Amino acid sequence: MRGGIIRITLKHKESIMIAIGSDHGGFDLKEAVKQHLIERGFEVKDCGTYNKESCDYPQFGKAVANEVASGNADKGIVVCTTGIGISITANKVKGIRCALCSEPLSAKMTRLHNDANVLALGGKMVGENLAFEITDTFLDTPFSGEEKHSRRIAQIEE
Repeated sequence: MRGGIIRITLKHKESIMIAIGSDHGGFDLKEAVKQHLIERGFEVKDCGTYNKESCDYPQFGKAVANEVASGNADKGIVVCTTGIGISITANKVKGIRCALCSEPLSAKMTRLHNDANVLALGGKMVGENLAFEITDTFLDTPFSGEEKHSRRIAQIEE
């Protein structure tokens, strides 16, 4: 599917919207992760890019971050070649806590401690299977809600 929203929900499961976007360097991994999310029953909003033509990651990182910050998406996933530039871009949007993760433990800890709402992946840094594991860990781990972590998040938001 080119762009748009894909809506698939599982019975007895609350519908969760994931915004996803990448530049050309992250396109292949974005497409694989998008399909993985659909197979898991998530709703997915693809914020682009829609092909491998050279493009600039800031527009796609910002598009995903805006979807999450506005409440149109519950979580976001951004992908560029390394994940660095697009994560920096996403973090410029107020209310976004984007974490670049290259293994599942970081994904778990950023959800538990930072209540991260956007995951960044490096399209040329992690393979598909590892990306799926990181994504699943990120999406399946709740925020701990501990007072010390809430306090620290509030300080970040200031």
